[in-house]
Amino acid sequence: MSDLLLLGLIGGLTLLLLLTLLAFAGYSGLLAGVEVSAGSPPIRNVTVAYKFHMGLYGETGRLFTESCSIFPKLRSIAVYYDNPHMVPPDKCRCAVGSILSEGEESPSPELIDLYQKFGFKVFSFPAPSHVVTATFPYTTILSIWLATRRVHPALDTYIKERKLCAYPRPDPFHVPTGTAGRLLCA
Repeated sequence: MSDLLLLGLIGGLTLLLLLTLLAFAGYSGLLAGVEVSAGSPPIRNVTVAYKFHMGLYGETGRLFTESCSIFPKLRSIAVYYDNPHMVPPDKCRCAVGSILSEGEESPSPELIDLYQKFGFKVFSFPAPSHVVTATFPYTTILSIWLATRRVHPALDTYIKERKLCAYPRPDPFHVPTGTAGRLLCA
């Protein structure tokens, strides 16, 4: 095989590898926008089984995996309390777990016991009247990394532009009322 043919083959494979990586990044949300809105919450009266995490948000993947391994058909949820651009990464707080029930429905005692057996705590969030929410696609593990860098700035911009009184809320697992994440004041 000639050297020119070998170089062409290596160049072609390198180009295919780069295109594959670009396609993966695009599929993961690199080009997706962050949709921010204010209004009624997307979920109401939700009961979750969760584990609390303090540290880099990028390290929460194991909690998603653990939660999904217990009961794969349940939807996952994460509540991120801190803006990683304003709070030291090792102090960022979040809760990760599964939605056990939503609305007026109550979770089954067996489901609660199953999650508690694996060290998850159970908490019910009452429905707030107004919230600021952000939506970003989750398609791959890279989506989490992209979201941690794009969602908080989008939330901050939205809140500042509209002069909203929205603030991070204290840890809801030690306060009996309210909701997690960003709240919207009247």
